[in-house]
Formats: sequence, C-alpha cells, structure tokens
Amino acid sequence: MPELRKDPVTGRWVIISTERGKRPTSFGAVSKRTAASMCPFCPGHEENTPPEILAYRKSSSEPNRPGWSLRVMPNKYPALKIEGSLDREPMGIYDKMNGIGAHEVIIETPDHARDMVDMTDEEVRDVFWAYRERMMDLQRDRRFRYILVFKNHGEAAGASLEHAHSQLIATPIVPKRVVEELTGAQKYWDFKERCIFCDIIRQELTDGRRIVSDHDAFLTVQPFAPRFPFETWILPKTHQSSYLDMSDAEVLVLARAVKDALLRLKAALNDPPFNFMLHTQPISKDPVEHYHWHFEIIPKLTRVAGFEWGSGFYINPTPPEESAAFMRDIDLEQWALRQKSEPARKDS
Repeated sequence: MPELRKDPVTGRWVIISTERGKRPTSFGAVSKRTAASMCPFCPGHEENTPPEILAYRKSSSEPNRPGWSLRVMPNKYPALKIEGSLDREPMGIYDKMNGIGAHEVIIETPDHARDMVDMTDEEVRDVFWAYRERMMDLQRDRRFRYILVFKNHGEAAGASLEHAHSQLIATPIVPKRVVEELTGAQKYWDFKERCIFCDIIRQELTDGRRIVSDHDAFLTVQPFAPRFPFETWILPKTHQSSYLDMSDAEVLVLARAVKDALLRLKAALNDPPFNFMLHTQPISKDPVEHYHWHFEIIPKLTRVAGFEWGSGFYINPTPPEESAAFMRDIDLEQWALRQKSEPARKDS
C-alpha cells in the first residue's frame, strides 16, 4: 500500500509509492522506445491494460476492444490506490496516511505515431471532455480533495511510453504548489477585492509583449516571472475558478488554444520534451471565488540544480518578452509546409 508522509518543516506531503516498483538499482536505467507492435496503448492490445473506465468508441464496438478514439483506464502502476481508507496517524512528530487516491491514464488517440499537435481540433476537444467527465465523477468521492491533470511529453519530461497520453491523479490532500497559489490569490483578493489572475490578463492585454496568442475566450502568455524558459500559461479570459465552469463551446476553443501553443513550442524549439498541468480549484461544493483555473506548459530545457533546490529561486536565462515574441512571430502555415517538404528533400 502506498503511503503519504508529511514533512513537518515545510508542510509538504510526499508519496512513498511501493506500487511503482522502483528499486534503488533501477534509477539509472534508460527507457527504450516502444514499437507500435509492442505498445500496450495501441488498438488490439487492450488486454495489456486494466479495464477501461471511459471510452469514446464506435457504437458497434465492444468495451476493451478496438474501435475506440479515446480510452481511459486506471494506471497499471498507480502512485495512489483507490481501495481502502485514509487511516491518518501520527508517528511521534510525523504524520502519515495510507496512499489513497485515483491514478488514471487518458490515451488520447489510437494512432501510435500521432500526438496532440497532429490531432484535429475536435479530437483534442474530446481529450479535454474526457478530463471533465473523469473529474466530475471523481469529485463525488469524499476522500478526495484535489484532482490534477497532467501530460508528460518526451522521455526527459517523464514519459515512459511515447504513445500520446495524459494522466489524472486524485489526492486526499491539496498539493502544496496549489496551496501556494490559493494563498497568494486569497491575499490579493482580500486587499483589492479582485482576482489576481483577472488583473494579470488585463495587464498582459494592455502591455502585449508577453502575449503569445489570443483565442477570444483564452489568452496564451509567457508569465512575467517564469521559472523556466518558454514557460507558457493558458488562461480563460472570463473569471472561472474551476475547470468544470467552462461552457460546452469553450472546450473547443480551449482545444485550439492548447494545440496552437504546443505547435508554436514544437516549431520554436524543435519538438522539446514538456510537461503541462491543469491547475484548478480544490474539490468544493462552492466556487473558490479568488482562484482562476489555468494550464501551465513547461518545456524541459534547463535542469534544476543545487541553487534552485537549496534556495527555492529559479534561474531563467530567457526573458519572457523575448520568448513570447519568438513564439508569436512563427508562421505556423509556413512551418507546416516546410515540415511536409523535409522528407522529400531527405529522400532525393
């Protein structure tokens, strides 16, 4: 059974997950690319994954069989387990509880060779719909306090399989990173009676230098104080505290905004490894009025080293105004044409 243990100094909870099967001797291992014929996420290999929780599939197809366009199942090696009770208990000055939660995988496409940037807007929309469906279901579990959706792209960003997928983890505590955002947003709300994210959007629209693209309902920006080069945020322009507050029409606009941002990062940085994370309010019956949900995309371009770990500061060598201008100025149509012509040049 996994455990959650609390650091008494920082208040940060750590998951000790024996289910992940990590041994001290395995940390230096190099993962290998998986051929489609061996990939457990490809159609025809459904028996190699746990039974699906949700699938978008042809009406004539059967569960856990080919015929799907998107599929969600429990992670075969979960960080947290859904069965059991929390059983929080002290160990002297320390606190721990059972590692209860939900850990799910969203297989975004049946095509092994495609990623989110290669999918249609409607296919990407379906991925974001699946996030909503699973979040709405899991928030009914009273043991859970937060649901984090994230995507790891590329081996350096933590992806163990290259087949396009994202993940969802429901936790019995609110993560410290989210608590820090909630606390800062609350202080700003108490002082100015306004949402700090809404004010950021207004300022960025006025300034313009850090805007990557504007998609009517969503704004893509490089944040003023980014931790990493080309760190990118996507924010709803109307105040919404929860990801679940989106209208049906906005889901498609979000899909276009995220796909556009990922395409620009791919064109600018030659398909870098990256992580993207959904930050939304904790599970609650009522809106957390001072919070504003958003996506964060972080390309894996630099390493966090001793100074960052020891101080909490981050050293970013690229001003966000420069990275925003670089991404904004990319002509995606011309870039796509060059990509199509490259194989022909290599074969000639």
